[in-house]
Amino acid sequence: MKRIILVFLMIISFIGNAQTVNEPKNNPEEWSKMYEPFRVAGNLYYVGTYDLASYLIVTDKGNILINTGLADSLPIIKNNIKKLGFKYKDIKILTLTQAHFDHMGAMADIKKETGAKLYVDEKDAQELKSGGKSDYELGKYGVTFKPVNPDFLLKNNDKIKLGNTTLTLLHHPGHTKGSCSFLFETKNNNQTYKVLIANLPSIIIDRKFSDVKDYQNIQKDYAETFKAMKNVDFDIWVASHASQFDLHTKRKEGDSYNPKLFTDKEVYFQKLGKLEADYLEKVKQDSAEK
Repeated sequence: MKRIILVFLMIISFIGNAQTVNEPKNNPEEWSKMYEPFRVAGNLYYVGTYDLASYLIVTDKGNILINTGLADSLPIIKNNIKKLGFKYKDIKILTLTQAHFDHMGAMADIKKETGAKLYVDEKDAQELKSGGKSDYELGKYGVTFKPVNPDFLLKNNDKIKLGNTTLTLLHHPGHTKGSCSFLFETKNNNQTYKVLIANLPSIIIDRKFSDVKDYQNIQKDYAETFKAMKNVDFDIWVASHASQFDLHTKRKEGDSYNPKLFTDKEVYFQKLGKLEADYLEKVKQDSAEK
């Protein structure tokens, strides 16, 4: 009798955990459009789609992949890595800039296929485990990507080390509770660049900050993120979306390798300033509605 009850409970548990993934539809076509992979600077390569940025960092002990786009990005990322002359199975570490379906869609599959370890900002861990269902805003769509369990939880300024490369995680919350950017050094011939992979803090809610009950620190987190991001020291920068760092105006497919295309720090501060202005306007409007 006890065995029957145990089996029954296991079945119920399985059914409860076997949740259907409902990735939102009608996304911009640029999110799924193929794009030629290219070398950004040193050991940093772009292997994502036309707009959803995925980055491969190549080291002497294997490779690091940051962000995985939508679920249908998987064959594109695989093919882009192959085109560059690297091996897909050489991915040893996975990480992400934010726990949303457009950057997490293929993460669980890549982790399973490569055996790579997943490093995440600890504040986004619950969203990864729930497949996005616990997100303060996009959770309204249910499970939007395959749930995945992180191997390592990181805090601000924690390091991810692999071979000759060390990434520093910069905790930049707001867009998600664990949104983050990454900073590392790469060499190009005799020159060393500080590279920033930035997660720009755009606002995705229409309601007041005070109405976001499951993320009560959201307004404060945005304020601290803007302050922190204005004080990052870097030489080169890219972002979670190609459109955010004007990739397609800076570079055309087939262009030769040129790290200096991504040294436009003034554009970074302009975009950050625009987002901060939007944030301050929202704070003002929220206060006026009280």
